Amino acid sequence: MQVLAPKKRQNLFRSWTAMVVEGGHRSLWRGNGMNVAKIAPETGIKFLAYDQYKKLFEDGQNKLDLHHRFLAGSLAGATAQTIIYPMEVLKTRLAMGYTGQYHGINDCLRYVIKHGGWRALYTGYLPNLLGIIPYAGIELTVYETVKKAYCQKYNQDPKNPGVIVHLGCGTFSSTCGQLGSYPLALVRTKMQAHDVIRDGAKVAMHKYFHIILQDEGFIGLYRGFAANSMKVVPAVSISFVIYEQMKRILGLNSN
Repeated sequence: MQVLAPKKRQNLFRSWTAMVVEGGHRSLWRGNGMNVAKIAPETGIKFLAYDQYKKLFEDGQNKLDLHHRFLAGSLAGATAQTIIYPMEVLKTRLAMGYTGQYHGINDCLRYVIKHGGWRALYTGYLPNLLGIIPYAGIELTVYETVKKAYCQKYNQDPKNPGVIVHLGCGTFSSTCGQLGSYPLALVRTKMQAHDVIRDGAKVAMHKYFHIILQDEGFIGLYRGFAANSMKVVPAVSISFVIYEQMKRILGLNSN
């Protein structure tokens, strides 16, 4: 949707159908092996870094202001993305490739390095970093703020308000984060997929914004947002539920 739909005038249903026609139903999971491989270290590093950054900003009473939470979340997201970003590039390359183009993750890695060098593994890193800072900052800040506000209003235990509360707060925070950072994620994906679709000379980040606004208007900056939300919102919401439950099981302080 982000890369090919504007040129082919495809909506979500047509894009789905085109993928199935080209590579069968297995094509809908193309690149998912790398996606699964990266999500564990990415999420683990993000939550670990978030807790560590919060400790840097805490006062003696273990309380954080809103802007401190936002800064801790932004730094945590930037830290995680910097470490796992090459896996993000490979995931996009695998997803965008045609059937039979790559014989697995290692083959894709060799191809990227051979034709673009090691720097190709960080294609689109700048818009990704600029996007993850508001996304992770908004997501983690809104999640904790909304959860604490709910627990105070309804006199719930903030350490264990229930799965439904975690799920609802996670869904709301993820949606807020996506709205604030999606245009940068869109440009990042276009830059990552450029060599796959071989669409002329490489384009700088700011030029992509100009092209999108010129060809599609402001709404073009949110091309594929519905499909992305269908994926990200439940995934992130579930991750918050598991995160909170594991903290409780392991006896960790919810703060």
